[in-house]
Amino acid sequence: MGLLLRCLNIKKEFGDRVILKDMSFHIEKGERVAIVGNNGAGKTTMANIITGALEHDGGALLWHEDNVKIGYLHQSSYYSQDEFEDMIQGEKGEIQEFFHTSKELGIEKIEQWNESRLKNLSGGEKTKLAIARIWAEKPGLLILDEPTNHMDYEGIQWIIGELEKYNGTIILISHDRYFMDKTAQRIIEIEDGIAYSYKGNYSFYRDEKRKRYESQLHQYETQEKYKEKIQSDIKQLKQWSDKGHRESTKKRIVSENKLGGKEYFRAKAKKKDNQVKSKLKRLEKIDLEGIKKPKEEQKITFNFVSEAKSSNRIFEAKEISKGFGDKVLFEKSSFYIRKGEKIGLFGKNGCGKTTLIKAILKELYVDEGDLYLSPSTKVAYLSQDVMNLDGDKTVLETFGIENYERRGMLQTLLTNMGFSKCMIHKKVSTLSLGERTRVKVAYMIMMENNVLILDEPTNHLDLHSREMLEKTLEEYEGTILLVSHDRYLLDRLCDKILIFEESRIKRCEYSFKEYMDMKEGNVKKSKEKSKEEQLMILENRIAAVLGELSLLSPGVEEYEKLDEEFKTLIKRKREFCG
Repeated sequence: MGLLLRCLNIKKEFGDRVILKDMSFHIEKGERVAIVGNNGAGKTTMANIITGALEHDGGALLWHEDNVKIGYLHQSSYYSQDEFEDMIQGEKGEIQEFFHTSKELGIEKIEQWNESRLKNLSGGEKTKLAIARIWAEKPGLLILDEPTNHMDYEGIQWIIGELEKYNGTIILISHDRYFMDKTAQRIIEIEDGIAYSYKGNYSFYRDEKRKRYESQLHQYETQEKYKEKIQSDIKQLKQWSDKGHRESTKKRIVSENKLGGKEYFRAKAKKKDNQVKSKLKRLEKIDLEGIKKPKEEQKITFNFVSEAKSSNRIFEAKEISKGFGDKVLFEKSSFYIRKGEKIGLFGKNGCGKTTLIKAILKELYVDEGDLYLSPSTKVAYLSQDVMNLDGDKTVLETFGIENYERRGMLQTLLTNMGFSKCMIHKKVSTLSLGERTRVKVAYMIMMENNVLILDEPTNHLDLHSREMLEKTLEEYEGTILLVSHDRYLLDRLCDKILIFEESRIKRCEYSFKEYMDMKEGNVKKSKEKSKEEQLMILENRIAAVLGELSLLSPGVEEYEKLDEEFKTLIKRKREFCG
Protein backbone atom coordinates (compact mmCIF):
# COMPACT_ATOMS: atom_id res chain seq x y z
CA MET A 1 0.00 0.00 0.00
CA GLY A 2 2.78 2.43 0.88
CA LEU A 3 3.08 4.89 3.71
CA LEU A 4 0.78 7.94 3.89
CA LEU A 5 1.59 9.49 7.28
CA ARG A 6 4.02 8.93 10.12
CA CYS A 7 3.49 10.53 13.54
CA LEU A 8 6.68 10.67 15.64
CA ASN A 9 6.64 11.45 19.38
CA ILE A 10 3.67 13.85 19.11
CA LYS A 11 3.07 15.85 22.29
CA LYS A 12 0.17 18.14 23.22
CA GLU A 13 -0.62 19.98 26.45
CA PHE A 14 -3.51 22.21 27.50
CA GLY A 15 -2.33 24.32 30.41
CA ASP A 16 -0.81 21.96 32.96
CA ARG A 17 -2.67 18.96 31.55
CA VAL A 18 -0.70 16.62 29.28
CA ILE A 19 -3.08 15.07 26.71
CA LEU A 20 -0.64 13.46 24.27
CA LYS A 21 2.62 12.42 25.91
CA ASP A 22 4.53 10.52 23.23
CA MET A 23 2.33 9.51 20.28
CA SER A 24 4.09 7.47 17.59
CA PHE A 25 2.24 5.55 14.87
CA HIS A 26 1.87 5.37 11.10
CA ILE A 27 -1.00 5.26 8.61
CA GLU A 28 -0.69 3.43 5.29
CA LYS A 29 -2.46 4.41 2.06
CA GLY A 30 -5.87 2.79 1.74
CA GLU A 31 -5.82 1.58 5.35
CA ARG A 32 -8.89 1.61 7.63
CA VAL A 33 -7.73 2.58 11.12
CA ALA A 34 -9.92 3.12 14.21
CA ILE A 35 -8.62 5.30 17.04
CA VAL A 36 -10.07 4.32 20.42
CA GLY A 37 -9.56 5.36 24.04
CA ASN A 38 -11.41 6.61 27.08
CA ASN A 39 -13.22 9.96 27.05
CA GLY A 40 -10.60 12.71 27.24
CA ALA A 41 -7.77 10.43 26.05
CA GLY A 42 -6.98 12.77 23.13
CA LYS A 43 -8.61 11.07 20.12
CA THR A 44 -10.20 14.24 18.69
CA THR A 45 -7.09 16.24 19.65
CA MET A 46 -4.98 13.86 17.54
CA ALA A 47 -7.44 14.17 14.62
CA ASN A 48 -7.24 17.97 14.79
CA ILE A 49 -3.43 17.81 14.75
CA ILE A 50 -3.53 15.59 11.64
CA THR A 51 -5.87 18.03 9.85
CA GLY A 52 -3.72 21.02 10.85
CA ALA A 53 -6.54 22.61 12.89
CA LEU A 54 -4.36 22.29 16.00
CA GLU A 55 -0.61 22.75 16.49
CA HIS A 56 1.32 20.05 18.34
CA ASP A 57 3.78 21.03 21.08
CA GLY A 58 6.44 18.48 20.17
CA GLY A 59 7.31 15.69 17.77
CA ALA A 60 6.82 15.56 14.02
CA LEU A 61 4.06 14.88 11.49
CA LEU A 62 5.63 13.41 8.33
CA TRP A 63 3.42 13.21 5.21
CA HIS A 64 4.64 10.85 2.48
CA GLU A 65 2.28 12.35 -0.09
CA ASP A 66 1.78 16.03 -1.01
CA ASN A 67 -1.52 17.93 -0.78
CA VAL A 68 -3.65 15.17 0.70
CA LYS A 69 -7.30 16.25 0.56
CA ILE A 70 -8.89 15.58 3.96
CA GLY A 71 -12.61 15.18 4.63
CA TYR A 72 -13.24 15.60 8.37
CA LEU A 73 -16.62 14.60 9.84
CA HIS A 74 -16.96 16.25 13.25
CA GLN A 75 -19.49 15.14 15.85
CA SER A 76 -22.97 16.48 15.05
CA SER A 77 -22.93 18.97 17.97
CA TYR A 78 -19.94 20.74 16.31
CA TYR A 79 -21.91 22.13 13.35
CA SER A 80 -23.79 25.44 13.45
CA GLN A 81 -26.92 26.38 11.50
CA ASP A 82 -24.83 28.62 9.22
CA GLU A 83 -22.67 25.66 8.25
CA PHE A 84 -25.72 23.61 7.29
CA GLU A 85 -26.99 26.56 5.21
CA ASP A 86 -23.59 26.66 3.46
CA MET A 87 -23.81 22.91 2.80
CA ILE A 88 -26.88 23.26 0.57
CA GLN A 89 -25.09 25.86 -1.57
CA GLY A 90 -21.99 25.16 -3.61
CA GLU A 91 -20.53 24.26 -6.97
CA LYS A 92 -22.88 22.47 -9.33
CA GLY A 93 -21.10 19.10 -9.41
CA GLU A 94 -20.58 18.88 -5.67
CA ILE A 95 -24.09 20.06 -4.77
CA GLN A 96 -25.70 17.44 -7.05
CA GLU A 97 -23.59 14.74 -5.41
CA PHE A 98 -24.56 16.17 -2.00
CA PHE A 99 -28.29 15.98 -2.81
CA HIS A 100 -27.89 12.46 -4.22
CA THR A 101 -26.08 11.16 -1.09
CA SER A 102 -28.57 12.89 1.22
CA LYS A 103 -31.41 11.14 -0.62
CA GLU A 104 -29.67 7.76 -0.23
CA LEU A 105 -29.49 8.46 3.51
CA GLY A 106 -33.24 9.13 3.60
CA ILE A 107 -33.22 12.95 3.52
CA GLU A 108 -35.07 14.34 0.51
CA LYS A 109 -35.89 17.76 -0.98
CA ILE A 110 -33.37 19.57 1.21
CA GLU A 111 -33.01 22.25 -1.48
CA GLN A 112 -36.52 23.34 -0.42
CA TRP A 113 -35.71 23.59 3.30
CA ASN A 114 -36.08 27.02 4.86
CA GLU A 115 -34.24 28.59 7.79
CA SER A 116 -36.76 27.25 10.31
CA ARG A 117 -36.33 23.66 9.07
CA LEU A 118 -32.54 23.92 9.27
CA LYS A 119 -32.80 25.33 12.79
CA ASN A 120 -34.66 22.22 14.00
CA LEU A 121 -32.47 19.43 12.62
CA SER A 122 -32.30 16.21 14.65
CA GLY A 123 -28.94 14.73 15.61
CA GLY A 124 -29.35 12.04 12.93
CA GLU A 125 -30.16 14.61 10.24
CA LYS A 126 -27.11 16.69 11.18
CA THR A 127 -24.82 13.65 10.90
CA LYS A 128 -26.34 12.58 7.57
CA LEU A 129 -26.03 16.05 6.01
CA ALA A 130 -22.42 16.38 7.17
CA ILE A 131 -21.58 12.93 5.75
CA ALA A 132 -23.27 13.78 2.44
CA ARG A 133 -21.22 16.98 2.17
CA ILE A 134 -17.93 15.19 2.83
CA TRP A 135 -18.75 12.40 0.36
CA ALA A 136 -19.44 15.05 -2.31
CA GLU A 137 -15.94 16.49 -1.84
CA LYS A 138 -14.30 13.08 -2.65
CA PRO A 139 -11.35 13.38 -0.23
CA GLY A 140 -8.27 11.15 -0.26
CA LEU A 141 -8.28 10.83 3.55
CA LEU A 142 -11.50 10.48 5.53
CA ILE A 143 -11.49 11.27 9.26
CA LEU A 144 -14.83 10.29 10.80
CA ASP A 145 -15.51 11.28 14.42
CA GLU A 146 -18.41 9.21 15.82
CA PRO A 147 -20.12 8.77 12.41
CA THR A 148 -22.81 6.41 13.75
CA ASN A 149 -24.02 8.65 16.61
CA HIS A 150 -27.76 9.34 16.10
CA MET A 151 -27.77 7.16 12.96
CA ASP A 152 -30.48 4.54 12.40
CA TYR A 153 -29.80 0.96 11.26
CA GLU A 154 -30.23 1.79 7.56
CA GLY A 155 -27.87 4.78 7.85
CA ILE A 156 -25.19 2.70 9.57
CA GLN A 157 -25.48 -0.05 6.94
CA TRP A 158 -25.17 2.62 4.20
CA ILE A 159 -21.93 3.99 5.73
CA ILE A 160 -20.49 0.47 6.09
CA GLY A 161 -21.30 -0.24 2.42
CA GLU A 162 -19.81 3.07 1.22
CA LEU A 163 -16.62 2.59 3.21
CA GLU A 164 -16.18 -0.84 1.62
CA LYS A 165 -16.26 0.83 -1.83
CA TYR A 166 -14.12 3.83 -0.81
CA ASN A 167 -10.59 3.76 -2.30
CA GLY A 168 -8.94 6.30 0.00
CA THR A 169 -7.60 6.10 3.55
CA ILE A 170 -9.93 6.14 6.57
CA ILE A 171 -9.33 7.16 10.18
CA LEU A 172 -12.30 6.38 12.45
CA ILE A 173 -12.92 7.70 15.94
CA SER A 174 -15.73 5.58 17.30
CA HIS A 175 -17.24 3.81 20.29
CA ASP A 176 -19.55 1.74 18.06
CA ARG A 177 -18.19 -1.79 18.41
CA TYR A 178 -20.35 -3.36 15.67
CA PHE A 179 -19.34 -0.59 13.25
CA MET A 180 -15.63 -1.06 14.02
CA ASP A 181 -15.93 -4.82 13.62
CA LYS A 182 -17.32 -4.26 10.12
CA THR A 183 -14.94 -1.52 8.97
CA ALA A 184 -11.62 -1.35 10.88
CA GLN A 185 -8.47 -3.25 9.83
CA ARG A 186 -6.34 -1.89 12.67
CA ILE A 187 -7.02 -0.35 16.07
CA ILE A 188 -4.83 2.38 17.59
CA GLU A 189 -5.57 2.81 21.29
CA ILE A 190 -4.56 6.00 23.08
CA GLU A 191 -3.77 5.29 26.73
CA ASP A 192 -1.97 7.74 29.02
CA GLY A 193 -0.97 9.81 25.97
CA ILE A 194 0.78 6.91 24.21
CA ALA A 195 -0.34 4.95 21.12
CA TYR A 196 -0.69 1.14 21.11
CA SER A 197 -1.39 -0.61 17.81
CA TYR A 198 -3.48 -3.78 17.30
CA LYS A 199 -3.80 -5.40 13.87
CA GLY A 200 -7.44 -6.41 13.29
CA ASN A 201 -10.97 -5.21 14.08
CA TYR A 202 -12.53 -4.30 17.44
CA SER A 203 -13.22 -7.89 18.58
CA PHE A 204 -9.61 -8.87 17.84
CA TYR A 205 -8.38 -5.77 19.71
CA ARG A 206 -10.37 -6.65 22.86
CA ASP A 207 -9.11 -10.27 22.83
CA GLU A 208 -5.54 -9.24 22.09
CA LYS A 209 -5.56 -6.50 24.76
CA ARG A 210 -6.80 -9.01 27.34
CA LYS A 211 -4.07 -11.50 26.30
CA ARG A 212 -1.39 -8.78 26.47
CA TYR A 213 -2.60 -7.75 29.92
CA GLU A 214 -2.61 -11.33 31.22
CA SER A 215 0.84 -12.04 29.72
CA GLN A 216 2.36 -8.85 31.18
CA LEU A 217 0.73 -9.52 34.55
CA HIS A 218 2.15 -13.06 34.59
CA GLN A 219 5.64 -11.75 33.70
CA TYR A 220 5.33 -9.02 36.36
CA GLU A 221 4.25 -11.52 39.04
CA THR A 222 7.14 -13.87 38.10
CA GLN A 223 9.53 -10.91 38.31
CA GLU A 224 8.14 -9.91 41.74
CA LYS A 225 8.72 -13.46 43.05
CA TYR A 226 12.28 -13.26 41.74
CA LYS A 227 12.74 -9.89 43.52
CA GLU A 228 11.43 -11.44 46.74
CA LYS A 229 14.04 -14.22 46.40
CA ILE A 230 16.82 -11.65 45.84
CA GLN A 231 15.65 -9.69 48.91
CA SER A 232 15.63 -12.92 50.94
CA ASP A 233 19.17 -13.71 49.70
CA ILE A 234 20.31 -10.18 50.63
CA LYS A 235 18.90 -10.61 54.14
CA GLN A 236 20.74 -13.95 54.54
CA LEU A 237 24.01 -12.55 53.14
CA LYS A 238 23.82 -9.57 55.49
CA GLN A 239 23.41 -11.93 58.45
CA TRP A 240 26.46 -13.93 57.32
CA SER A 241 28.40 -10.70 56.72
CA ASP A 242 27.52 -9.35 60.18
CA LYS A 243 28.64 -12.65 61.70
CA GLY A 244 31.94 -12.47 59.79
CA HIS A 245 32.58 -8.92 61.00
CA ARG A 246 31.85 -9.98 64.61
CA GLU A 247 34.15 -13.01 64.42
CA SER A 248 36.98 -10.91 62.96
CA THR A 249 37.06 -8.71 66.07
CA LYS A 250 37.25 -11.53 68.65
CA LYS A 251 40.52 -12.20 70.54
CA ARG A 252 42.70 -15.33 70.33
CA ILE A 253 41.11 -16.91 67.28
CA VAL A 254 42.73 -20.23 66.50
CA SER A 255 42.56 -21.10 62.81
CA GLU A 256 44.04 -23.82 60.61
CA ASN A 257 43.62 -21.56 57.53
CA LYS A 258 46.64 -20.08 55.81
CA LEU A 259 45.20 -16.68 56.62
CA GLY A 260 45.07 -15.68 60.23
CA GLY A 261 41.72 -16.20 61.99
CA LYS A 262 40.75 -12.54 61.92
CA GLU A 263 41.83 -12.15 58.30
CA TYR A 264 39.80 -15.20 57.31
CA PHE A 265 36.57 -13.79 58.77
CA ARG A 266 37.29 -10.32 57.34
CA ALA A 267 37.73 -11.80 53.85
CA LYS A 268 34.56 -13.88 54.27
CA ALA A 269 32.57 -10.79 55.40
CA LYS A 270 33.94 -8.74 52.51
CA LYS A 271 32.90 -11.43 50.03
CA LYS A 272 29.36 -11.39 51.45
CA ASP A 273 29.29 -7.56 51.31
CA ASN A 274 30.21 -7.68 47.61
CA GLN A 275 27.48 -10.23 46.96
CA VAL A 276 24.96 -7.93 48.73
CA LYS A 277 26.06 -4.97 46.56
CA SER A 278 25.72 -7.09 43.41
CA LYS A 279 22.20 -8.18 44.31
CA LEU A 280 21.17 -4.63 45.25
CA LYS A 281 22.35 -3.44 41.81
CA ARG A 282 20.31 -6.22 40.24
CA LEU A 283 17.22 -5.01 42.14
CA GLU A 284 17.84 -1.41 41.03
CA LYS A 285 18.13 -2.54 37.40
CA ILE A 286 14.83 -4.45 37.66
CA ASP A 287 13.11 -1.38 39.15
CA LEU A 288 14.46 0.81 36.32
CA GLU A 289 14.25 -1.51 33.31
CA GLY A 290 12.05 -4.38 34.43
CA ILE A 291 8.44 -5.22 33.57
CA LYS A 292 5.98 -2.69 34.97
CA LYS A 293 2.70 -3.81 36.51
CA PRO A 294 0.07 -3.55 33.74
CA LYS A 295 -2.53 -0.89 34.29
CA GLU A 296 -5.99 -2.23 35.07
CA GLU A 297 -8.99 -0.66 33.37
CA GLN A 298 -10.71 1.86 35.60
CA LYS A 299 -13.49 0.20 37.58
CA ILE A 300 -16.75 2.01 36.83
CA THR A 301 -19.84 0.88 38.71
CA PHE A 302 -23.41 1.61 37.59
CA ASN A 303 -25.74 0.24 40.23
CA PHE A 304 -29.44 0.55 39.39
CA VAL A 305 -31.67 -0.54 42.26
CA SER A 306 -35.14 -1.71 41.26
CA GLU A 307 -38.20 -1.24 43.43
CA ALA A 308 -39.69 -4.73 43.73
CA LYS A 309 -43.32 -3.61 43.96
CA SER A 310 -45.09 -3.36 40.61
CA SER A 311 -47.91 -5.12 38.80
CA ASN A 312 -47.21 -7.79 36.20
CA ARG A 313 -48.44 -5.71 33.27
CA ILE A 314 -46.45 -2.46 33.30
CA PHE A 315 -47.80 -0.87 30.15
CA GLU A 316 -50.49 -1.45 27.52
CA ALA A 317 -51.38 0.38 24.30
CA LYS A 318 -54.74 -0.12 22.58
CA GLU A 319 -55.20 1.04 18.99
CA ILE A 320 -52.98 4.11 19.44
CA SER A 321 -52.27 6.59 16.63
CA LYS A 322 -50.05 9.67 16.47
CA GLY A 323 -49.10 12.10 13.73
CA PHE A 324 -47.86 15.64 13.19
CA GLY A 325 -49.59 17.54 10.42
CA ASP A 326 -49.78 15.31 7.34
CA LYS A 327 -47.16 12.89 8.65
CA VAL A 328 -48.49 9.76 10.38
CA LEU A 329 -45.92 8.23 12.72
CA PHE A 330 -47.94 5.22 13.82
CA GLU A 331 -51.60 4.20 13.83
CA LYS A 332 -53.94 1.49 15.19
CA SER A 333 -51.09 -0.05 17.19
CA SER A 334 -51.68 -2.37 20.15
CA PHE A 335 -49.05 -4.00 22.35
CA TYR A 336 -48.07 -4.52 25.99
CA ILE A 337 -44.97 -4.63 28.21
CA ARG A 338 -44.65 -7.02 31.15
CA LYS A 339 -42.74 -6.61 34.40
CA GLY A 340 -39.04 -7.47 34.10
CA GLU A 341 -38.93 -7.48 30.29
CA LYS A 342 -36.09 -5.76 28.45
CA ILE A 343 -37.68 -4.31 25.32
CA GLY A 344 -35.79 -2.79 22.39
CA LEU A 345 -37.51 -0.11 20.25
CA PHE A 346 -36.36 -0.62 16.68
CA GLY A 347 -37.04 1.46 13.56
CA LYS A 348 -35.74 4.18 11.27
CA ASN A 349 -34.96 7.70 12.49
CA GLY A 350 -38.18 9.71 12.60
CA CYS A 351 -40.48 6.67 12.88
CA GLY A 352 -41.83 7.73 16.29
CA LYS A 353 -39.71 5.99 18.93
CA THR A 354 -39.01 9.14 20.96
CA THR A 355 -42.63 10.26 20.43
CA LEU A 356 -43.88 6.99 21.98
CA ILE A 357 -41.57 7.53 24.97
CA LYS A 358 -42.94 11.06 25.45
CA ALA A 359 -46.49 9.67 25.30
CA ILE A 360 -45.62 7.08 27.99
CA LEU A 361 -44.16 9.89 30.14
CA LYS A 362 -47.33 11.96 29.48
CA GLU A 363 -45.30 14.76 27.90
CA LEU A 364 -47.67 14.55 24.92
CA TYR A 365 -50.90 12.73 24.07
CA VAL A 366 -51.69 10.24 21.33
CA ASP A 367 -54.31 11.28 18.76
CA GLU A 368 -56.35 8.10 19.13
CA GLY A 369 -56.47 5.02 21.34
CA ASP A 370 -55.58 4.45 24.97
CA LEU A 371 -52.34 4.17 26.90
CA TYR A 372 -52.25 2.41 30.26
CA LEU A 373 -49.31 2.81 32.65
CA SER A 374 -49.52 0.86 35.91
CA PRO A 375 -49.90 3.23 38.91
CA SER A 376 -47.19 1.27 40.76
CA THR A 377 -44.72 2.15 38.00
CA LYS A 378 -41.83 4.47 38.89
CA VAL A 379 -40.07 5.54 35.71
CA ALA A 380 -36.51 6.85 35.36
CA TYR A 381 -35.82 8.38 31.94
CA LEU A 382 -32.49 9.04 30.22
CA SER A 383 -32.89 11.27 27.16
CA GLN A 384 -30.39 11.74 24.31
CA ASP A 385 -29.91 15.41 25.10
CA VAL A 386 -26.92 15.84 27.42
CA MET A 387 -26.72 19.59 26.76
CA ASN A 388 -29.86 20.35 28.80
CA LEU A 389 -27.99 20.24 32.13
CA ASP A 390 -27.37 23.59 33.84
CA GLY A 391 -23.76 24.40 32.89
CA ASP A 392 -23.34 26.93 35.72
CA LYS A 393 -23.93 24.31 38.44
CA THR A 394 -21.26 21.95 39.72
CA VAL A 395 -21.76 18.19 39.36
CA LEU A 396 -22.85 17.95 43.02
CA GLU A 397 -25.19 20.96 42.78
CA THR A 398 -26.95 19.37 39.77
CA PHE A 399 -28.54 16.78 42.05
CA GLY A 400 -29.88 19.29 44.59
CA ILE A 401 -29.41 16.83 47.49
CA GLU A 402 -29.11 18.47 50.91
CA ASN A 403 -29.65 15.38 53.10
CA TYR A 404 -26.25 14.45 54.54
CA GLU A 405 -26.72 10.68 54.26
CA ARG A 406 -28.01 10.77 50.66
CA ARG A 407 -25.28 13.24 49.71
CA GLY A 408 -22.71 10.74 50.99
CA MET A 409 -24.37 8.00 48.90
CA LEU A 410 -24.20 10.28 45.85
CA GLN A 411 -20.49 11.03 46.34
CA THR A 412 -19.76 7.29 46.62
CA LEU A 413 -21.78 6.62 43.47
CA LEU A 414 -19.98 9.34 41.49
CA THR A 415 -16.60 7.98 42.64
CA ASN A 416 -17.62 4.49 41.48
CA MET A 417 -18.59 5.99 38.12
CA GLY A 418 -15.13 7.42 37.56
CA PHE A 419 -15.52 10.97 38.95
CA SER A 420 -12.59 12.11 41.12
CA LYS A 421 -13.09 14.32 44.19
CA CYS A 422 -11.89 17.26 42.12
CA MET A 423 -14.34 16.56 39.26
CA ILE A 424 -17.50 16.54 41.39
CA HIS A 425 -16.86 20.21 42.19
CA LYS A 426 -16.35 21.15 38.53
CA LYS A 427 -19.00 23.11 36.63
CA VAL A 428 -21.06 20.97 34.26
CA SER A 429 -20.09 23.28 31.37
CA THR A 430 -16.47 22.03 31.64
CA LEU A 431 -17.42 18.33 31.33
CA SER A 432 -17.09 16.28 28.16
CA LEU A 433 -20.23 14.83 26.53
CA GLY A 434 -19.36 11.41 27.95
CA GLU A 435 -18.98 12.83 31.47
CA ARG A 436 -22.34 14.63 31.14
CA THR A 437 -23.95 11.35 30.08
CA ARG A 438 -22.57 9.72 33.24
CA VAL A 439 -24.02 12.56 35.34
CA LYS A 440 -27.47 11.87 33.82
CA VAL A 441 -27.11 8.14 34.45
CA ALA A 442 -26.13 8.89 38.07
CA TYR A 443 -29.29 11.02 38.41
CA MET A 444 -31.38 8.03 37.26
CA ILE A 445 -29.64 5.73 39.73
CA MET A 446 -30.44 8.07 42.64
CA MET A 447 -34.15 7.77 41.83
CA GLU A 448 -36.18 4.86 43.18
CA ASN A 449 -37.51 3.17 40.08
CA ASN A 450 -38.78 -0.09 38.61
CA VAL A 451 -38.76 0.98 34.94
CA LEU A 452 -35.83 2.45 33.00
CA ILE A 453 -36.50 4.23 29.70
CA LEU A 454 -33.21 4.76 27.91
CA ASP A 455 -32.88 6.80 24.70
CA GLU A 456 -29.41 6.10 23.20
CA PRO A 457 -27.77 5.60 26.64
CA THR A 458 -24.33 4.73 25.21
CA ASN A 459 -24.01 7.88 23.07
CA HIS A 460 -20.80 9.70 24.09
CA LEU A 461 -19.73 6.90 26.49
CA ASP A 462 -16.30 5.39 25.89
CA LEU A 463 -15.92 1.67 25.19
CA HIS A 464 -15.10 0.67 28.76
CA SER A 465 -18.03 2.65 30.21
CA ARG A 466 -20.36 1.06 27.63
CA GLU A 467 -19.31 -2.43 28.68
CA MET A 468 -19.78 -1.64 32.38
CA LEU A 469 -23.23 -0.11 31.73
CA GLU A 470 -24.26 -3.16 29.68
CA LYS A 471 -23.30 -5.50 32.51
CA THR A 472 -25.35 -3.47 35.02
CA LEU A 473 -28.42 -3.27 32.76
CA GLU A 474 -28.20 -7.02 32.20
CA GLU A 475 -28.37 -7.58 35.97
CA TYR A 476 -31.14 -4.98 36.55
CA GLU A 477 -34.30 -6.73 37.79
CA GLY A 478 -36.78 -4.06 36.71
CA THR A 479 -38.25 -3.35 33.27
CA ILE A 480 -36.21 -1.66 30.52
CA LEU A 481 -37.42 0.16 27.43
CA LEU A 482 -34.43 0.85 25.20
CA VAL A 483 -33.90 2.99 22.10
CA SER A 484 -30.43 2.36 20.69
CA HIS A 485 -28.47 1.80 17.51
CA ASP A 486 -25.70 0.07 19.47
CA ARG A 487 -25.88 -3.48 18.10
CA TYR A 488 -23.70 -4.92 20.87
CA LEU A 489 -26.02 -3.49 23.55
CA LEU A 490 -29.23 -4.60 21.80
CA ASP A 491 -27.88 -8.10 21.12
CA ARG A 492 -26.81 -8.56 24.72
CA LEU A 493 -29.79 -6.99 26.47
CA CYS A 494 -33.12 -7.15 24.63
CA ASP A 495 -35.25 -10.28 25.00
CA LYS A 496 -38.21 -8.72 23.12
CA ILE A 497 -38.60 -5.86 20.62
CA LEU A 498 -41.18 -3.33 19.51
CA ILE A 499 -40.79 -2.82 15.76
CA PHE A 500 -41.80 0.46 14.08
CA GLU A 501 -42.57 -0.27 10.43
CA GLU A 502 -45.29 0.55 7.90
CA SER A 503 -46.85 3.08 10.34
CA ARG A 504 -47.43 0.38 12.96
CA ILE A 505 -45.84 -0.59 16.26
CA LYS A 506 -45.68 -4.37 16.55
CA ARG A 507 -44.50 -6.48 19.47
CA CYS A 508 -42.07 -9.24 18.46
CA GLU A 509 -41.45 -12.22 20.74
CA TYR A 510 -37.90 -12.73 19.47
CA SER A 511 -34.75 -11.35 21.01
CA PHE A 512 -33.13 -8.55 19.03
CA LYS A 513 -30.36 -10.90 17.87
CA GLU A 514 -32.83 -13.49 16.60
CA TYR A 515 -34.83 -10.79 14.81
CA MET A 516 -31.73 -9.37 13.09
CA ASP A 517 -30.53 -12.84 12.08
CA MET A 518 -33.83 -13.34 10.25
CA LYS A 519 -33.95 -9.79 8.89
CA GLU A 520 -30.45 -10.07 7.47
CA GLY A 521 -31.23 -13.38 5.81
CA ASN A 522 -29.42 -15.62 8.26
CA VAL A 523 -32.41 -17.94 8.45
CA LYS A 524 -30.23 -20.99 8.77
CA LYS A 525 -28.50 -19.46 11.78
CA SER A 526 -31.81 -18.60 13.43
CA LYS A 527 -33.04 -22.18 12.95
CA GLU A 528 -30.01 -23.81 14.54
CA LYS A 529 -31.88 -24.44 17.77
CA SER A 530 -32.60 -28.11 18.25
CA LYS A 531 -36.14 -29.46 18.36
CA GLU A 532 -35.72 -30.01 22.12
CA GLU A 533 -34.79 -26.33 22.67
CA GLN A 534 -37.79 -25.07 20.70
CA LEU A 535 -40.11 -27.40 22.61
CA MET A 536 -38.64 -26.20 25.92
CA ILE A 537 -39.33 -22.55 24.96
CA LEU A 538 -42.95 -23.45 24.18
CA GLU A 539 -43.40 -25.34 27.45
CA ASN A 540 -41.84 -22.53 29.47
CA ARG A 541 -44.26 -20.02 27.95
CA ILE A 542 -47.22 -22.34 28.59
CA ALA A 543 -46.15 -22.61 32.24
CA ALA A 544 -45.80 -18.82 32.51
CA VAL A 545 -49.27 -18.21 31.01
CA LEU A 546 -50.83 -20.78 33.36
CA GLY A 547 -49.18 -19.00 36.30
CA GLU A 548 -50.63 -15.65 35.22
CA LEU A 549 -54.09 -17.17 34.62
CA SER A 550 -54.15 -18.56 38.16
CA LEU A 551 -53.95 -15.01 39.52
CA LEU A 552 -56.91 -13.73 37.47
CA SER A 553 -60.65 -14.33 37.42
CA PRO A 554 -62.53 -15.54 34.32
CA GLY A 555 -64.37 -12.73 32.52
CA VAL A 556 -61.61 -10.15 33.07
CA GLU A 557 -60.23 -8.79 29.78
CA GLU A 558 -56.64 -9.74 30.60
CA TYR A 559 -57.77 -13.29 31.53
CA GLU A 560 -59.49 -13.68 28.14
CA LYS A 561 -56.35 -12.55 26.27
CA LEU A 562 -54.12 -14.93 28.20
CA ASP A 563 -56.63 -17.78 27.77
CA GLU A 564 -56.56 -17.19 24.00
CA GLU A 565 -52.74 -17.23 24.03
CA PHE A 566 -52.80 -20.46 26.08
CA LYS A 567 -55.03 -22.19 23.49
CA THR A 568 -52.73 -21.04 20.67
CA LEU A 569 -49.65 -22.32 22.49
CA ILE A 570 -51.25 -25.73 23.13
CA LYS A 571 -52.18 -25.96 19.43
CA ARG A 572 -48.59 -25.11 18.41
CA LYS A 573 -47.22 -27.73 20.82
CA ARG A 574 -49.49 -30.41 19.32
CA GLU A 575 -48.40 -29.45 15.79
CA PHE A 576 -44.76 -29.41 16.87
CA CYS A 577 -44.91 -32.83 18.51
CA GLY A 578 -47.11 -34.29 16.06
